[in-house]
Amino acid sequence: MTTVKGYGSCMREYALQFPRSNSNDSYKRQCTKRNARWRSPQAAVIPNLHLPMRSFEVKNRTSADDIKSLRLVTAIKTPYLPDGRFDLEAYDALVNLQIENGAEGVIVGGTTGEGQLMSWDEHIMLIGHTVNCFGGSIKVIGNTGSNSTREAIHASEQGFAVGMHAALHINPYYGKTSIEGMISHFNCVLSMGPTIIYNVPPRTGQDIPPVVIQTVSQSVNLAGVKECVGNDRVEQYTVQGISVWSGNDDQCHDARWNHGATGVMSVASNLVPGLMRELMFGGKNSSLNAKLIPLMDWLFYEPNPIGLNTALAQLGVVRPVFRLPYVPLPKAKREEFVNLVKQIGRENFVGEKDVQVLDDDDFILVTRY
Repeated sequence: MTTVKGYGSCMREYALQFPRSNSNDSYKRQCTKRNARWRSPQAAVIPNLHLPMRSFEVKNRTSADDIKSLRLVTAIKTPYLPDGRFDLEAYDALVNLQIENGAEGVIVGGTTGEGQLMSWDEHIMLIGHTVNCFGGSIKVIGNTGSNSTREAIHASEQGFAVGMHAALHINPYYGKTSIEGMISHFNCVLSMGPTIIYNVPPRTGQDIPPVVIQTVSQSVNLAGVKECVGNDRVEQYTVQGISVWSGNDDQCHDARWNHGATGVMSVASNLVPGLMRELMFGGKNSSLNAKLIPLMDWLFYEPNPIGLNTALAQLGVVRPVFRLPYVPLPKAKREEFVNLVKQIGRENFVGEKDVQVLDDDDFILVTRY
């Protein structure tokens, strides 16, 4: 009997997230409440599970070419309950707001989504949940990268098994490796399905040089590069026909309209998805870009996702819960955010509640989850 790795662990995570939802009917009510397309819990974890298991094969329903056309992809935030578990109701509402405001894809469990603070069971469960409830409306890109090639392969196997449309992979961090090692690492994961390579040297400690991207670009599964080095590097790839997304919100307008980038993989679009869509689809708009730059600067005053987590809590979109080691921005910065919302216009931000400063005691810091 053929089995798919991770099936049992994913189902256990669904049980944890829906502790009183032990039947198909109960789970159906959960998805119906979110205005989502329902499948059985089993199908939520493994697409097409109605097929006999002995003949089951994981098939990519999306090609790399389908991913290359995406202009606005949100690195989606993962909200938490007071005990540190995922707040799926808030998560689903946030994803729906992205869809309603024109985002074309979401990165699940990336740096912004705090994949680095998740167990792999949580990670794969959230990818599967997102595919199950929203995969027909938006492309789901699962962050299944690791500094261990073995882990990256295993996580990607699970991610594609639960239906993600593409994988996001960083280069091995901390221990780092040689150029030849990076090429071998990426070739291993590229063989599994549509893949975006993410270059963010401040976090990995090592740049992915162009020779690496040029070598692995021979794979039909390379959808493109999320590039954070700068727009000169962006243009270096785009003139070679390699799809690139800006990984820097404050550079994405110029990357898109002056340097050939396909679009942006954005943190700010969690907050102002409609304005970020206008920035990527509406042609050059220096005035809108200038209007958003102070918000983008504010978001990255401290390492992401600290600013975003604080902002979404102030907007009442998520509970003010932080998994350590992240803590909220200080009160002076929270007051500054209130002023930014007023300047840009509350109607342009997600959520419906009035923006608040919040007191220090309003925040919950979770150490064990």
